[in-house]
Amino acid sequence: MENVNLSVVVLNRTFPNPVIPAAGPNVGSGKMVQRAAQGGAGGLLTKTISSVAAQVPHPNMARFGKDNLLNSELWSELSPETWFDQEYDISLNAAHEYQLPIIASVGYTTHDLATLGPRLEQKGINIIEFSIHYLDEKRIVETAQALRNAVSIPIVAKLSMHSGDLGEIAKLLDPYVDGFTCINSFGPTLMIDIERGTSPLGSQYGYGWLSGPSIKPLAIRSVFEVARVTDKPVIGVGGITCGEDVIEFFMAGASLVEVCTAAILKGPEVYGKIAVETAQWLDAHGYHDIEEIKGLYLNKYRHGQTVVTSINQTAWVDELKCKACSQCAKVCQFDALQAPLKQIASVNTESCAACGLCVSVCPFDALELRPLLHED
Repeated sequence: MENVNLSVVVLNRTFPNPVIPAAGPNVGSGKMVQRAAQGGAGGLLTKTISSVAAQVPHPNMARFGKDNLLNSELWSELSPETWFDQEYDISLNAAHEYQLPIIASVGYTTHDLATLGPRLEQKGINIIEFSIHYLDEKRIVETAQALRNAVSIPIVAKLSMHSGDLGEIAKLLDPYVDGFTCINSFGPTLMIDIERGTSPLGSQYGYGWLSGPSIKPLAIRSVFEVARVTDKPVIGVGGITCGEDVIEFFMAGASLVEVCTAAILKGPEVYGKIAVETAQWLDAHGYHDIEEIKGLYLNKYRHGQTVVTSINQTAWVDELKCKACSQCAKVCQFDALQAPLKQIASVNTESCAACGLCVSVCPFDALELRPLLHED
């Protein structure tokens, strides 16, 4: 594994590994940014600031399922002056000590970015990420233009699903930005405590934004959609908890990944853990450099694939791998799989609809779809 290179160069900055924090409570102060560096992050990123400190409702975070969060968090509850007077100094010291690039997140209006952007550049920040979370399509472009005109360092637009077609938005922003981040948390959503008839969040209606593995398929698709229309780097964020998630984002076209929810729930050591797992996966699959897998899916399916509507495949059971768990038979909606207790599964090819569900639920990788053989 020592031979695996995780280092990536993005926007002329070298990241020792591609796993960095996403803007959120996990980097809500200089000390927390320092902990991210100590935890093995390949770069640093600070919580979003705006012209005024956020008035954050309390409570504002609740776990959903095992690894997801709902939050009614906003941008930093610390004033910009607090950040410029002390928190950025702590963050920059950590970046220098660990030799890591540092990104600052900022929002939201043209005035905010035109005012704060130059101060971030003067402070020594390497890259600015700006959020479009609260902006409509017209103001998205105006904001990007304002920041582009105000600074000379690279700027990255962080996109949100509710803003519309992210591929189209990326095209609008492409002339003004140096890269993209996909995606921000998803929502708003609502969770009700049925024993109390209340929401666990303190926002006006109890609404919150969803983050964690539940939004990962949305994030992967968003990275793919944006990477299809631009050659500029795309940073993937949304539901990353392990090295295999990093591989998936890179195959979709990502150049870096950001982690927030996993760091909140599992601590800052998770950045390094995910990086190590990424290297282990690459090593186990015969790769020596993470760049070798970047865009594998993007390049293969950039223009789509042939859609087959006829049934020309069937489920096939590898009897050496099958452990007779019967899970495949339980989920088969077509009665094509028979798996009596403690018996190897079998397939009725005449009933199989080639939906693929059984393949995805088999815990032992004992099922696959194979071409349907027709007898003459």
